[in-house]
Amino acid sequence: MIAGGDNGAAARESVLIVEDDRGHRQLLSEELEEAGYEVAAVASAEEAFQALRQRAFGLVVSDLRLPGADGFRVLEATRECVPTPGFIMLTGFGTIDQAVSALQAGADDFLTKPVDLEHLRLAAERVTEARRLQAEVLQYREALGAGDSFHGMQGKSPAMLRLYDLVRRIAASDGSVLITGESGTGKELVARALHVESGRSDGPFVAINCAGIPEALLESELLGHVAGAFSGARGARRGLFTEAHGGTLFLDEIAEMPVAMQSKLLRLLQDGRVRPVGANEELETDVRIVAATHQDLRARIAQGAFREDLYYRLETFRIEIPPLRERGDDVEHLALQFLRRHTLAQGLPDRRLSPEALRALRRYAFPGNVRELNSLIERAATLAAGECIEERDLPERVRDADSADTPAGPLPLPLPLVVGREDADWPALADVEADYIRRVLEHVDGNKQRAARILGIGRKTLYRKLDGSD
Repeated sequence: MIAGGDNGAAARESVLIVEDDRGHRQLLSEELEEAGYEVAAVASAEEAFQALRQRAFGLVVSDLRLPGADGFRVLEATRECVPTPGFIMLTGFGTIDQAVSALQAGADDFLTKPVDLEHLRLAAERVTEARRLQAEVLQYREALGAGDSFHGMQGKSPAMLRLYDLVRRIAASDGSVLITGESGTGKELVARALHVESGRSDGPFVAINCAGIPEALLESELLGHVAGAFSGARGARRGLFTEAHGGTLFLDEIAEMPVAMQSKLLRLLQDGRVRPVGANEELETDVRIVAATHQDLRARIAQGAFREDLYYRLETFRIEIPPLRERGDDVEHLALQFLRRHTLAQGLPDRRLSPEALRALRRYAFPGNVRELNSLIERAATLAAGECIEERDLPERVRDADSADTPAGPLPLPLPLVVGREDADWPALADVEADYIRRVLEHVDGNKQRAARILGIGRKTLYRKLDGSD
């Protein structure tokens, strides 16, 4: 907690001052620096937007009247920051209406100019302390698992909430399910959730990785064999289809299943009967098949490596798991969960993530998804020198990553602007803007948070533009 001039060895809270009057900007900066804060000062909303993109602040103190965009736009930009800084609005035209509007928009306090410097110190102290306590409570809640969870899956982003709902609805059926998604997204967790939510939850859940078993043994593993069926088969063995009777069989990495075995699987799905290797009789089986792959099965079909009829049989229902980079705040949620888990497992002192480390995690694209996040948090928790994991404790690929919200190249202009056209042929500015927003949304598959970042506006502004009210 910062109190007065000397804060001893306590960490210096960072403050961004946004004030176009040079003298007043300098006065506020000197006052807060004397109070123990690390201060950055800018003269416009545009400079504030840039500063907020470059680093994390614990508090923003902004004038309401600014050249160009006003203080409410600065306030809106702070709402997009992770973690969200505190906000104090300043104005020389203080009215009750402005104060109410600022507080309703998310400001923590509202001061009139000329600012009473002692009042400013107290307000800054109160706001930063409240934000610090809120951040600690959030970290403890997340670390203790007090967040949204669905059969072992963590996350409350819209993409994950849609996934949970889809799993519940599909679980009520008995049809085959194909789960797709990038490596590390948690396909087996989804398969287990389907089983638990289904009417087969009292039956067994049996899993096999089709890529991890040699082709010569896969048939015996799935169908079983009788004694003497092949060299080394000294006794009979039940196959996984038999073991999963009345429950669910999860076939992971289904794209790696040999074509010959695919034909037998198709026949089994059609007949509902299993013939163990070397047996003369078939056995009835009641199994729900859930298959998963990170590969493009349509491409495998085109290559002749996967049967098209089996693909359609498996894809009665399809579940696409979103990659971690499209799950927004779930990155922070999962990071805190993993941090708590690894510190407890290794008997380490309590660890926390600095704001800069959290921002770096949010920027990173996570090609390895949740599995990769878990691994790098374990590494950071183990190697961090202090109780706080800093950005420098993260792997270089994470520290140096560009934002996943930045497109690979410049988007084309939404409409061709050709020199020499007649005046009447030129599009209206609103039409150009609307078309450009549409193209950005297409580029990010409708993810409005990513679109807003590319466009350089807040999500609320984007919603207003989409509604036609801006």
